[in-house]
Amino acid sequence: MKITAKELRGKPGQIIEMASRGTEVVITIRGKKLARIIPYASKKGNYSDKGNEDEIFGLWQNREDIENVDDYMRNMRKRRAF
Repeated sequence: MKITAKELRGKPGQIIEMASRGTEVVITIRGKKLARIIPYASKKGNYSDKGNEDEIFGLWQNREDIENVDDYMRNMRKRRAF
Protein backbone atom coordinates (compact mmCIF):
# COMPACT_ATOMS: atom_id res chain seq x y z
CA MET A 1 0.00 0.00 0.00
CA LYS A 2 1.29 3.49 -0.83
CA ILE A 3 0.58 6.55 1.31
CA THR A 4 1.88 10.09 1.37
CA ALA A 5 3.80 11.64 4.25
CA LYS A 6 0.78 13.87 4.87
CA GLU A 7 -1.43 10.80 5.30
CA LEU A 8 1.10 9.35 7.72
CA ARG A 9 0.92 12.49 9.86
CA GLY A 10 -2.87 12.41 9.78
CA LYS A 11 -3.50 8.81 10.80
CA PRO A 12 -0.36 7.17 12.17
CA GLY A 13 -2.25 4.74 14.42
CA GLN A 14 -4.24 3.28 11.53
CA ILE A 15 -1.12 2.87 9.40
CA ILE A 16 0.81 1.13 12.18
CA GLU A 17 -2.16 -1.16 12.75
CA MET A 18 -2.19 -2.10 9.04
CA ALA A 19 1.54 -2.88 9.19
CA SER A 20 1.06 -5.01 12.29
CA ARG A 21 -1.49 -7.07 10.36
CA GLY A 22 1.07 -7.83 7.67
CA THR A 23 0.59 -5.03 5.13
CA GLU A 24 3.72 -3.34 3.82
CA VAL A 25 3.21 0.43 3.74
CA VAL A 26 5.35 2.56 1.40
CA ILE A 27 5.58 6.25 2.30
CA THR A 28 6.02 8.72 -0.55
CA ILE A 29 6.85 12.40 -0.78
CA ARG A 30 6.01 14.12 -4.04
CA GLY A 31 5.56 10.73 -5.68
CA LYS A 32 9.00 9.42 -4.72
CA LYS A 33 9.38 6.46 -2.39
CA LEU A 34 10.96 7.60 0.85
CA ALA A 35 10.47 4.80 3.37
CA ARG A 36 8.47 1.72 4.15
CA ILE A 37 6.84 0.33 7.23
CA ILE A 38 6.90 -3.43 7.43
CA PRO A 39 5.62 -5.81 10.07
CA TYR A 40 8.14 -6.98 12.62
CA ALA A 41 8.87 -10.66 12.05
CA SER A 42 11.01 -13.00 14.07
CA LYS A 43 13.49 -15.36 12.42
CA LYS A 44 10.83 -18.06 12.51
CA GLY A 45 8.57 -15.89 10.39
CA ASN A 46 5.80 -15.27 12.91
CA TYR A 47 4.89 -11.82 14.18
CA SER A 48 5.83 -11.82 17.83
CA ASP A 49 7.86 -9.83 20.27
CA LYS A 50 8.49 -12.79 22.55
CA GLY A 51 11.82 -14.52 22.66
CA ASN A 52 15.18 -13.32 21.48
CA GLU A 53 14.56 -12.25 17.89
CA ASP A 54 16.71 -9.14 18.12
CA GLU A 55 20.15 -9.97 16.81
CA ILE A 56 21.79 -7.45 19.09
CA PHE A 57 21.06 -9.60 22.15
CA GLY A 58 23.24 -12.41 20.84
CA LEU A 59 25.98 -10.08 19.70
CA TRP A 60 28.57 -11.26 22.23
CA GLN A 61 27.37 -14.78 22.94
CA ASN A 62 30.25 -16.48 21.10
CA ARG A 63 33.04 -14.29 22.48
CA GLU A 64 35.54 -16.57 24.18
CA ASP A 65 37.54 -13.73 25.72
CA ILE A 66 34.57 -12.47 27.76
CA GLU A 67 33.24 -14.74 30.49
CA ASN A 68 30.52 -12.46 31.83
CA VAL A 69 29.14 -9.72 29.60
CA ASP A 70 27.57 -7.82 32.51
CA ASP A 71 30.91 -7.59 34.35
CA TYR A 72 32.70 -6.64 31.15
CA MET A 73 30.26 -3.79 30.45
CA ARG A 74 30.39 -2.62 34.07
CA ASN A 75 34.19 -2.41 33.86
CA MET A 76 34.01 -0.52 30.57
CA ARG A 77 31.69 2.05 32.11
CA LYS A 78 33.96 2.51 35.13
CA ARG A 79 36.80 3.60 32.86
CA ARG A 80 34.86 6.51 31.42
CA ALA A 81 36.30 9.84 32.46
CA PHE A 82 33.67 12.48 33.08
